[in-house]
Amino acid sequence: MRLAIDHRLTLTAPTGPFQSVFHLLLTPPGGPTQSVERWDIDMAGFETAGRFVDGFGNVAHLVNQPRSEDEVTIHVRGTVSTRDTHGVIGRPAGEPVPALYRRLTTATKAPPALVAKFRGTKESRVDVLHSLMARVGDMLGLPDETPAQTQMQADGGQSQSQTTEQKTLPAAADYAHLFIGAARALDIPARFVTGYRLNETNEPAVLHAWAEAFDDRLGWIGFDPQRQMCPTDAYVRLTVGLDAETATVLRTVPAAEPAQQLTVSRAE
Repeated sequence: MRLAIDHRLTLTAPTGPFQSVFHLLLTPPGGPTQSVERWDIDMAGFETAGRFVDGFGNVAHLVNQPRSEDEVTIHVRGTVSTRDTHGVIGRPAGEPVPALYRRLTTATKAPPALVAKFRGTKESRVDVLHSLMARVGDMLGLPDETPAQTQMQADGGQSQSQTTEQKTLPAAADYAHLFIGAARALDIPARFVTGYRLNETNEPAVLHAWAEAFDDRLGWIGFDPQRQMCPTDAYVRLTVGLDAETATVLRTVPAAEPAQQLTVSRAE
């Protein structure tokens, strides 16, 4: 599938400092699941940006700008050809060792009840990971559940269906964090992924988040616990990290939060 992406980030730099620094992780990698046909980043000062590969293998850019009273706009446009590999990424060259992604962070902690039943299991790692994905969906609820349901008790892993009031479901990052924390609790390397996803409904497009876990035989495999599926050719990987904080697409100094407009569509 060929996907066209149009991503605009707009922010007002804080007053005070004479310089602003922008750290961009807005360049998707090539690999088994995707090939970048065209990719442009339009931003004042980008032509002199410093480019490097960070500790997680992401292509990063650093842009310095004099302080401006005007809005700063970063406009990203491109076309990516994607392939459905049933979520399997494999072992891309040049990446850090998988053991890096066993490290827990504040955001990636899982309750013992979520992982207790999997300790000592004789199931394959892939089967365990699919079961973990289902358990995370049970715990946090799923987008098509009305009303939302939870199936976890905190007393030892027994599940019981329970209907609750309809509430706003957690963001995709919360599902990914819980899955990653559970995998790491089982000593399985797992990492956070930020990227784009083609939405076939009328919902507005937003940056999506999912997880990847490591299998000794297959390498890295993607899991989207919010959607209860492995990523398909509707997904574009953008950046990876230990959690959402290390995989965020834009950081600024001084800190500022951008407004974002995003369109992901099938390319003609």
